[in-house]
Amino acid sequence: MKDPDPSFQPVHGQIETLEPGIRRIVAPNPSPMTFRGTNTFVLGEKELAVVDPGPISEPHLDAILQTISNATPLKYILVTHAHLDHSPLAARLSEMTGAPIVAFGDAQAGRSEIMQELAQSQQIGGGEGVDVRFKPDVIVDHDTTLDLDSAQIDILHTPGHFGNHISIGFNRALLSGDLVMGWATTLISPPDGDLTDFRNSCNMLLARDWNSFHPSHGAPLTAPNERLEELLAHRNMRENQILDRLQGAPQTAKSIAAAIYTETPAALLPAAERNVMAHLIDLTRRKVIEHEGNLHVASGFKAI
Repeated sequence: MKDPDPSFQPVHGQIETLEPGIRRIVAPNPSPMTFRGTNTFVLGEKELAVVDPGPISEPHLDAILQTISNATPLKYILVTHAHLDHSPLAARLSEMTGAPIVAFGDAQAGRSEIMQELAQSQQIGGGEGVDVRFKPDVIVDHDTTLDLDSAQIDILHTPGHFGNHISIGFNRALLSGDLVMGWATTLISPPDGDLTDFRNSCNMLLARDWNSFHPSHGAPLTAPNERLEELLAHRNMRENQILDRLQGAPQTAKSIAAAIYTETPAALLPAAERNVMAHLIDLTRRKVIEHEGNLHVASGFKAI
């Protein structure tokens, strides 16, 4: 598989200053889904906030503690969303520092009504990598502001990749979590992922003024609006490919993924299938296509 960003070669556990008040430590959990590893961010100077402590990892915990060990108070532990590569270390860090865990809610929070119904049906698969034990101390709403030093942290609810996903504004930079990344398009796996929400979140971010995005995996983005437009165009392209496949006999998410993700390694086709399912649910909601019988992971879909 071709390396999507050969120039991004961080050293695990090493603190890097990205811009004033924003530092990054990359966790030692590289994989095809996490790229070089999870980016943990430390915000502030006189007061600190840690964003996405990451997976359970003693070396990574040590690196975080060394970064905040100079008697500077840790005020918040912020979690963009409840996936196992982002949230599990939050509880341990909170125990050791006394800082509260701040998030939009637990792993079920923020789902749209239809995704909540599909989650309860347990018929459409998904649930990959969810931190079902995640529980924040403080629940924040969309457009909440938190004070840090003489600056502020802006909390934006940005579902799409995950229902409880937040993006975090600091000055004119945005920590975009897994919603917007440069090295890959985000996984949208229902019922935690929701393509309708993804588009709405991207459009909401486009309406605001940002200098840079710092995703939870991969390198910073210095042209964030351009990347948002690319991601929306990519999803439109996939939608058109899917609609082309549905002009004849009914097709499943699996058969469509195999037909349109022709350059994707076989090991990543299950993730591609989840993205296709997200599109199929979105198109069904918009009454562009329909499915046979009750909706489930192997349903056949066809154009109306």
